[in-house]
Amino acid sequence: MPLHEGPQDDGRPLSVNPFLGPANPVGDMTEAPPKHRLPATPTAPSTAYQLVHDELMLDGNARLNLATFVTTWMEPEAGVLMAECRDKNMIDKDEYPRTAELERRCTAMLADLWHAPDPSAAVGCSTTGSSEACMLAGMALKRRWARRNADRYPSKDARPNLVMGVNVQVCWEKFCAYWEVEARQVPMEGERFHLDPRAAAELCDENTIGAVGVLGSTFDGSYEPIADLCAALDGLQERTGLDVPVHVDGASGAMVAPFLDEDLVWDFRLPRVASINTSGHKYGLVYPGVGWALWRDADALPEELVFRVNYLGGDMPTFALNFSRPGAQVAAQYYTFLRLGRAGYRAVQQAARDVARGLAARIGALGDFRLLTRGDQLPVFAFTTAPEVTAYDVFDVSRRMRERGWLVPAYTFPANRQDLSVLRVVCRNGFSEDLADLFAQDLARLLPELRRQPRPLTRDRDAATGFHH
Repeated sequence: MPLHEGPQDDGRPLSVNPFLGPANPVGDMTEAPPKHRLPATPTAPSTAYQLVHDELMLDGNARLNLATFVTTWMEPEAGVLMAECRDKNMIDKDEYPRTAELERRCTAMLADLWHAPDPSAAVGCSTTGSSEACMLAGMALKRRWARRNADRYPSKDARPNLVMGVNVQVCWEKFCAYWEVEARQVPMEGERFHLDPRAAAELCDENTIGAVGVLGSTFDGSYEPIADLCAALDGLQERTGLDVPVHVDGASGAMVAPFLDEDLVWDFRLPRVASINTSGHKYGLVYPGVGWALWRDADALPEELVFRVNYLGGDMPTFALNFSRPGAQVAAQYYTFLRLGRAGYRAVQQAARDVARGLAARIGALGDFRLLTRGDQLPVFAFTTAPEVTAYDVFDVSRRMRERGWLVPAYTFPANRQDLSVLRVVCRNGFSEDLADLFAQDLARLLPELRRQPRPLTRDRDAATGFHH
């Protein structure tokens, strides 16, 4: 979550409309409640609701947010089910055994979906999202490496490292910073915007805890070549004896590829893949926040990382960074698995991909833009301005589309391609062909104005978009 500085208090309380009544339950409301300190007395529930509701109206419309991968629409029945489960503490598995059972069934379904050699032997858990799942996977990789190097670790010359592309989600950089692991990143080169398998293998040594492959880069929506990465590491082992496990960060793609790209081999069918994560709240089609982490078998998850506590009752094993969290999202994930099945997921993801490909083609046909990807892997595509466009840039487009309600991120690529700034569109369930048509029309209407600019006008690029990698 973001860190917030102390309140920038202007000294003014919240404004209360006299119609908001009724009276304060502990006497008449003689003044509005303060913004940055607790009120001295309670506020009527209807008044408190209206104050918060009115302020939240200034947020962007989640359905028009084309920056986020996170689910912004579910069926009403799912919302009812989540409301019924919001008071259940996921960690208290003895008190809520059926919720724990639904979590177990979800991990079993994912183990089967991702072709675990023996789904009954796979080990998995729910998390608050892919960031926590990646942290857990990284911890398991580091502990396995430490076991193999017990005679050297933690000497100074045995600092662990993790190999990945520079395009990884920021959670991997956080993992390396928090757990004192050296991040070895394969840079982008030319029109290759993700990891190169050969370059990744060359960065590995005896202190490499693992390599990360991303099934669906957040930068442009492309799949990294997981099978090629494993093959490169197989070759490394043949030459040097180094056995480097692979973790697949399938935050988005692990819930797309199994349904739309069934012939793509990226999962536990590859013996070198030790663990996989995904976000249930992205293309798993559940409201935030729920993620999933799975290990091929118990050997891939060191037992000493698993805790058993009994002060809530029972003695069920847990592996998590946090403790209490709601069980509602797990119930919603199980509901969605039951509701859609394989055929339903295939239909939903295909619809999202069709919208992405269609919208990408329309934007490419405008002539002002160059497509980097076309939405044919993740239902996501990135584009930049054509070389001959000098009157405006992607940050101008992002700012002007925001005026029409569309939240479209504009950002610069990382090292070696910092010269490239792009816009990215994420097509999710609920972003229909009709909405895509409206988006394309609004973008086309803007172009004559943008072309008349003397130069790009968005000086404060951070203000142009709220998106940051």
